[in-house]
Amino acid sequence: MAWRLKPAALAVCSCFAVHLSPLFAQQSGHTASFLSPAAARVPVPSSRPGISQSEKLSYINELAKNYRDSHGPPFAPNASDLMVDRAEEYFRAGRKAYSEGDFDRARREFDAAIEEMLRGSEAPTDRALFECHLDDMVDAIHRCDLDGLGAASIETTPQFDKAPLEDIVQMTFPVDPRIKEKVQTELKTTASALPLVINDVVLGYINYFNNRGRRTIEYGLSRAAKYQPMISKILAEEGVPQELIHLAQAESGFMPRAVSRAAAEGMWQFVKFRGNEYGLTQTATSDLRLDPEKSTRAAARHLHDLYNEFHDWYLAIAAYNCGPMTVEKAVERTGYADYWELRARGALPAETTNYVPIILAMTIMAKNAPEYGLQINPEAVIEYDTIRTAAPTNLALLSDLTETSVPELQQLNPALLRSVAPGEFDVRVPKGLGPKVAASLEVIPRDSLATARMHTVESGETLAVIAKRFNATPKSIAAANSLASSEPLIGDRILIPGAYKEPALAKAAARRRTTTVVATRRTPVRATSKAPVRAQTASKTPSKPSPKSPVKTQATSKPAPPKTAGTLARK
Repeated sequence: MAWRLKPAALAVCSCFAVHLSPLFAQQSGHTASFLSPAAARVPVPSSRPGISQSEKLSYINELAKNYRDSHGPPFAPNASDLMVDRAEEYFRAGRKAYSEGDFDRARREFDAAIEEMLRGSEAPTDRALFECHLDDMVDAIHRCDLDGLGAASIETTPQFDKAPLEDIVQMTFPVDPRIKEKVQTELKTTASALPLVINDVVLGYINYFNNRGRRTIEYGLSRAAKYQPMISKILAEEGVPQELIHLAQAESGFMPRAVSRAAAEGMWQFVKFRGNEYGLTQTATSDLRLDPEKSTRAAARHLHDLYNEFHDWYLAIAAYNCGPMTVEKAVERTGYADYWELRARGALPAETTNYVPIILAMTIMAKNAPEYGLQINPEAVIEYDTIRTAAPTNLALLSDLTETSVPELQQLNPALLRSVAPGEFDVRVPKGLGPKVAASLEVIPRDSLATARMHTVESGETLAVIAKRFNATPKSIAAANSLASSEPLIGDRILIPGAYKEPALAKAAARRRTTTVVATRRTPVRATSKAPVRAQTASKTPSKPSPKSPVKTQATSKPAPPKTAGTLARK
């Protein structure tokens, strides 16, 4: 039997990090591996350290005590409260079974406990107390899971990373007078489809990235190599300047799972509503904002639309950060369709005042990396084939078919939030394996894709041994593979039906990720009620801006002396 509680235990912990800190969730989650039952069933002492022996008040008893302490009316539990009470009964039963070494029963009881907690999450009397008890339950299951299996059995899921822009976007930095002339000289020989302006605020950020922030830009440029061919191709296809790749560098450092405190996610930091406008849908099982290729396409189209509206790349970039409606109102209020004038007059949100200078500083330094002594260690270009799932398909099965670990598949598919890919979903597999995997999936019954595994028979393995390993029966394996003889041959690849079951805790992880991010996020910077530009002009074929198109007002408008972010009024 493979222990199946683990995945979610840590995955939920990852989501709790979002709940506890609105900045980001960095803790990694875990998914179950399929190990031999013998590997899981270790000798069990009478008292296991993974289980706390102390008892705290049950959820309902704690509710009743709180009501008595507040001298309120007599407490009467609602339906959700009673579900939580039943969940705690299941948990206690699982804890007892675990202490006795009955892992099969412990798994069933723990799964039932989490399922009941999810059912009770609709309307608990005290939401904060409910969340606390759910946290404690998950932590306890996770501890006994680690104790029962050992860390070697864990497969990590992709973690969420902090969006790097948040640390510096509202800060200003001193100008090093020694670099001003150097930068001006560099610009004379720097080719760029994006206008490059030098002023004190841009020089301040160049000074920052050349000193304290050097690791930020070096790591970002190193990761950029992994995605640069794909991003460059899409930017060219959408007719926007190649230099806009540095928006992704500023927004996420090219981390597909970057999360901001405003609940913007992905390499290009889309909030939910804007992502939906450009096809980056979110479900309980996937979030296309985290897909590097799809989000790059969406970002390029969004920037293309913003340029069509403002006819100025600096205003388009600013609108990407704070929303087109905000920029439109700033232009109407001041009468200036010029980013630097709007910045000087405090007409833009504080986060946006330094957004364009950061992009310009990164662009200038990236184009002149040797002159700044940047140590860039390019990551290998990511390559993959894409297959389309016909029905929900578990990653462990794809791991079997590709001989690739589940974590590697998760790195190729950061948009997947759970270990089962939904049906009609584009899944990436290692380059060159797409046709083979697609052909293999076609011969597996669709209703088995979510739960089946594939196993290559090794020397000495019998159906009984294989069945025991995957918690199946010899009869079901023989039937699924139409085995003529009683035993498979060495080297045979056989289907194991029902060998994978997504843990209840994995479902809890997806739910927690959805509810806690929404509960803790601030008002999104880009949240405007304006309809997308593309939607407004759908009846026309929008002209693609040439990457070398002149900037309408930038050439004639002299940059005003910059103010610090602290002096700018937030709109």
